Amino acid sequence: MRILKYIPLLVSLSIAFALSGCGGSGQDGGNAGGKLQLAFVTNNAAPFWIIAKAGCDQAMTELGDVEVDFRIPSSGSTSEQRQILDDLLARGIDGIAVSPIDPANQTAFLNRVASQTLLICHDSDASDSDRVCYIGTDNVAAGVEAGKLIKEAIPDGGKIMLFVGTLDAQNAQERYKGIQQELEGSNIEIIDVRTDDTDRVRAQKNAEDTLVVHPDVACLVGLWSYNGPALYNAVKSAEKAGEVKIVCFDEEDETLTGVAAGHIYGTVVQQPYEFGRQAITRMRNHLQGDKEALAGGQQIVPTLSIKQDTVSEFQARLNELLGN
Repeated sequence: MRILKYIPLLVSLSIAFALSGCGGSGQDGGNAGGKLQLAFVTNNAAPFWIIAKAGCDQAMTELGDVEVDFRIPSSGSTSEQRQILDDLLARGIDGIAVSPIDPANQTAFLNRVASQTLLICHDSDASDSDRVCYIGTDNVAAGVEAGKLIKEAIPDGGKIMLFVGTLDAQNAQERYKGIQQELEGSNIEIIDVRTDDTDRVRAQKNAEDTLVVHPDVACLVGLWSYNGPALYNAVKSAEKAGEVKIVCFDEEDETLTGVAAGHIYGTVVQQPYEFGRQAITRMRNHLQGDKEALAGGQQIVPTLSIKQDTVSEFQARLNELLGN
């Protein structure tokens, strides 16, 4: 599976959707063709979202009465994400599923969105906003799973460094909290957290700098999907592959390659396919009158911990979902 090659295509499709002007007429019935117009908005352009798009596409096929505008803020900035949401509102979209980049500072804006259309969150929540539901990972629990992998990877303890795009995002904060919770009382020390603003080059540079400044670091931990490849490439460049352990999140190609080679100890994978499929299906059902579809405020999608002995089976399943 090579999902990296699809990033330009996915971004181009997002731009094409924006220029096409397709959209609904608000929550009261979709467009003239009778199909509900729903949107799925990501927080960056990572390959992770290719899998979510496959889930959205599957929901469209299964349901037959919805169209999905899949949008990507390619810069990973809150301003671009806001522009996307404003555009969707202007076109009268029936419902939006969004992964907020900075929920604490986006709450007032998200409340405005929620006052004009059905709003749910996926991947990263904005629990203080008026969103109807969150669909995605229990990120504290996912952090706990990562913490368990860290303890397995360095059973004698040692120093670790964490890496992420931004700690403003709720999923990053919660994963960090879960790791801290699991490591409490152990002989593992978290040196710090390095952020990169979703810049892959900077992410790898942060890891390379860590290996120089902290030569005794025992494990590097990546909290977002692209951090895994960045850490993997950094330890290879430093000729420390296998010596400095890596624990990360998600299933980018290089991450799975590193796991298969034994250079990445393990990765906590979410199920972005289900983020897409469930977000579209549940929004549609809610808008069609099934108020249980988004009941309870949360729909948790479980995670999996993938290590060398399970990575081949996982890759085969992923290829099946993506039609590869």
